[in-house]
Amino acid sequence: MVDGTDSRVRRVALTGGIATGKSWVRARFEDLGVPAIDSDVLAREAVAVGTPGLAAVVTRFGKEILIPSGALDRQKLAGIVFADPDARRDLEAIVHPEVRRATEEWFSALDPQLHQWALADIPLLYETGRNRDFDAVIVVACDPETQVRRIIERDGLSEHDARQRLAAQLPIADKVAQADYVIHTEGTLDDTDEQVRKLWQFLSGPAV
Repeated sequence: MVDGTDSRVRRVALTGGIATGKSWVRARFEDLGVPAIDSDVLAREAVAVGTPGLAAVVTRFGKEILIPSGALDRQKLAGIVFADPDARRDLEAIVHPEVRRATEEWFSALDPQLHQWALADIPLLYETGRNRDFDAVIVVACDPETQVRRIIERDGLSEHDARQRLAAQLPIADKVAQADYVIHTEGTLDDTDEQVRKLWQFLSGPAV
C-alpha cells in the first residue's frame, strides 16, 4: 500500500467484479462530493477514432473489428477477447498503459486543499497489479450467482457467456480477501447507500 501521509490527495481505488454494482457505488461517493474517475471511460477514450490505441487494436485484430464509421465494434471485440486469453492480454497491453497514464494525470491535477481523497474505479485493479499504486482499496462485492444473474439481465447474454465474462476476472472472494474495505451489494440499494455513507464518513475523518 502507498504511504498516504504526504501532502497530496489520498488515492483510493474502487474495484470488484462485473455486475457487482461498482458504478452505483461510485456515483454515491460522487454525490457525497468525492472526485471520481472511471477507468472504463478512459479505456474507451484510449481506442477512440483517430487514436494510436485504435490503430494498434486494428493491427492486432484486423479491420473486421470496426463498424462502418471507423469506430470499434466493442461487442465483436468482446466476443473475441473473452473467448481467448491471449487475445485479451494483447488488448490489455494496448489499453492499460494509456489508462494508467491518464489516471495518474487526473490524480496529480487534484488540489489537496480542496479534496482529502479521491476515487478511481478500476475493474481489473488486482488483475493488473495496480493495487500497489493506491493508499486504500474498496471492493464492491456480491456472491457469484448474483453476478451471473445480473449480467444476464443487464446485458442480455446467455448463462454460458455470462460465466465466461466472470471467469475472465479474479474471483470476487480473492478480491475481498485483499481489500481494505468491502461494500456488499446483495441487499437493497438503501443498504448499499448506507454502507457508502458510513465508509465516506470514516475515510473523510482525521488520520485515516
